Order: sequence, then structure tokens, then C-alpha cells
Amino acid sequence: MRDFVACAVQIAVKPNDIEYNTAKVIEWLEKAVVEHGAELVVFPEDVTTGFTPNMPVEQMYEQLAEPIPGVITRLVGAAARRFGVHVVLPMYEKGPSSPIVYNSSVLIGPDGEIIGVYRKTHPFPTERMEGGGWTTPGTEAPVFDTALGKIGMIICYDGDFPELARELTLKGAEIITRPSAFLRSFDIWELTCRARAYDNHVYVVGVNAVGPDAGNNYFAGHSMIVSPIAQRLAQARGTEEIISAKLSAEPLKYITYGSKAPMIFDHVEDRNLKAVDGILQSGQCPFEPSKRIPYKK
Repeated sequence: MRDFVACAVQIAVKPNDIEYNTAKVIEWLEKAVVEHGAELVVFPEDVTTGFTPNMPVEQMYEQLAEPIPGVITRLVGAAARRFGVHVVLPMYEKGPSSPIVYNSSVLIGPDGEIIGVYRKTHPFPTERMEGGGWTTPGTEAPVFDTALGKIGMIICYDGDFPELARELTLKGAEIITRPSAFLRSFDIWELTCRARAYDNHVYVVGVNAVGPDAGNNYFAGHSMIVSPIAQRLAQARGTEEIISAKLSAEPLKYITYGSKAPMIFDHVEDRNLKAVDGILQSGQCPFEPSKRIPYKK
């Protein structure tokens, strides 16, 4: 990768108002470029609608889900081309037939063209259609080679699963973007963003929603940009705002920030694969949650 400025744009949506929210995305995209010199701009999860649709999935498929490519990606793509910036645009994607809806993240290049699409592989339990929700899980974790560096994308609850970020790292990701509509504590949000960055020695750009969605959930923001040695390079508050940080192409020279002590280890290289043989198998945690959602498998 090369040195560049990454921006997390933390904005509130008007629930289920695609036209309004798309216009707002373009307005704040321009602010990120003009005020911060952004070269990569990441928006919160499902920024064109808000997270919870509060309607039957069949109605959501017709009214809120959009094809990729489609009208939204063309409008934001035109803005990306005008401002010469990479954009991570999270939105609900219309699947091949009703009621298939994907919770997706679109990477758009500075030429306005779609570089790639990621579909959330670990929807939150209440979100999964097989648990009574509205989204269908994706099954792929691609990494995209860009002029900035190699970018992998995850979405919100995905960040709780170390295996997914590790897979992206093994595929070459240097930056992992994490658009979110995170409702749990700040401690868990910070922990998982910093852990996934430090586990894999990659940058994590975590962008959380702020304000309400159609289900009357209120999101607390606190977006952050984390370095490969777990330093918070930028930290947002609980309101609409933009944060930015310059990402260095050489972030592992020193063992901690502010120190000149050399870094001499690599978490990815230093794994003992024999010790973790068999990790990819189904299971349950040793303690019972208050309720298990009866997934239809």
C-alpha cells in the first residue's frame, strides 16, 4: 500500500428514505474530501436506509433493496469520480428473487466504477432471515487490489469473528473496513475493532451509525480508525462528524506508538498451525445465552 488519508463519515439517516440519504452521502463525501483530503471514505452500515427496515422482508425487497449496480451506485459513483476518491458504500442489495436481500458493502473507485461488493457473511441473529429477520448471508470474503492498497471489507457483527478478518489478511488485505450499526457497549466496539487490527497487523476503519433507524434503535457512533499495532489513530464522538487519519505504508517498524523499540514479531507468520488444526468446525459456547434463536437450517 501507499500512504493515504482514510475518513470515517458518521452520519444519521432518515429511516427508509433512500433519496434523502443518498443525497446526504454525496454531500458528506464532498466534505470529507474538501476538509480532510480524503482518499478513502467509509460510511456506516446500510447508510441509504438505516439498519432495521421495520417491514416484512417481501416489502423490503420491493421498496428498499436496490440492485448493484443500480441507481444508488451510479449516483455515488459519479460523485466519487468528481472528487477522485475511493468510497465504501454500505446498502441493502436486491438478490436474484424475493425475499433474498443482502446486507452489502460496495467499494467504488475514483473513476466511479464498482471495484467490488462484499455481502455480510455473519448477519446479527435478529437480522438473519433464517432466524426471522430480513437478510441472507453472503458466502465469500474477497480482497480488492486498489491504488491505495489491498482492501478487505466486513460489516458490523462480522468483526466479532476473528477467523473472517484472518482470512482477509491471508488473502493480502492491508486495510479492513467495518461499516456498522453497532448497538452493544463502547467497550465491545473498541475491543473488537482494536483486536482485529492487532490480531492481523492491519488497519481497521470502523464506522458506526449514529441516530435512529426505522425500528427505533438509536446508534451511538464512536467510529474509529485503528493501526496495525492497535493504536486509535482517530476517534469520533456520539454525533454526526467526520474523522480522518493518514495511514502509513510502514506501520510495523516499532513495537508501540511513541517508541523506537523495534518490532520483531508477526502474528500471522508466528501461528502454530498444528495447534489450531480443526478450528473450523461448528459448535456452541460453553455458557447458555438468555435465548437461542431457532435458526432454520
